[in-house]
Amino acid sequence: MAAHAKDGSPPALTAAVELELSAQDPDEHGELAKRQKSLTIGAVCKALAQEFPDISISKIRYLEDQKLLTPRRTPGGYRLYTQGDVARLRTILRMQRDEFLPLRVIRQELATGRAGDGAGIAPVPGKRSREGMRPWRTSVSVREATGALYSLEDVLEETSAEAKLVRELEEYGVVKGELRGGVRYFDETEREIIGAVAELARYGVGGRNLRVFRSSADREATLLQQILAPALRSRNPQRRKEAVEALENLAAVATHLKHLLLVRDLRKIVR
Repeated sequence: MAAHAKDGSPPALTAAVELELSAQDPDEHGELAKRQKSLTIGAVCKALAQEFPDISISKIRYLEDQKLLTPRRTPGGYRLYTQGDVARLRTILRMQRDEFLPLRVIRQELATGRAGDGAGIAPVPGKRSREGMRPWRTSVSVREATGALYSLEDVLEETSAEAKLVRELEEYGVVKGELRGGVRYFDETEREIIGAVAELARYGVGGRNLRVFRSSADREATLLQQILAPALRSRNPQRRKEAVEALENLAAVATHLKHLLLVRDLRKIVR
């Protein structure tokens, strides 16, 4: 059988990396020790598999493509991950799983220093606001996205979704896309929606089953809009800015509450 590509077969990769590192002559003992503590991408998958059963080499590569990870490369092109890289990856995966954060928000979180090993949920401990409300770290952004657009071909490649599934999502109004020059493009949020649905599709969930999710989201958005409608319509820039921040704060609280209610109900199922 032909050998796998780089970062593919763990045994072959490990042997290749060990051979390459042993052929090098580091100047200091500390550098050699550092290299010996580095992990291959296969070893990283194995280390995280218990907490994240769906982790895969392709998913780690995708996060690297999105500039969320920057592993060191050997002269031969093999990826090597430090313990810091693994901790950062674990944080990213937890933010995706526990807080449902899109990649652009995760990128912002990491840029502001959240790269440790903590699970981190939405509420920020400590002070309360002037109104007596508990301050929450915003995990939902309603501001404009980066403006980047992705063709259907790009979306299918990055999310591993099937074209039929995307057509279903369009049919049920879950995503719309934008037609330019005869080519349909999707923004970053829609791309991540497709990626999430693709994961659900592995368990038999189709576009028609997503009505419950969309209906729930529509009702929540309507409720939050009603609460803040006067301020959001204000012509005062400062008041409108505060209203947008309040909207994001309320959305973070609602998202966390929905997560807790879901966890509670799922625990009843497995008892």
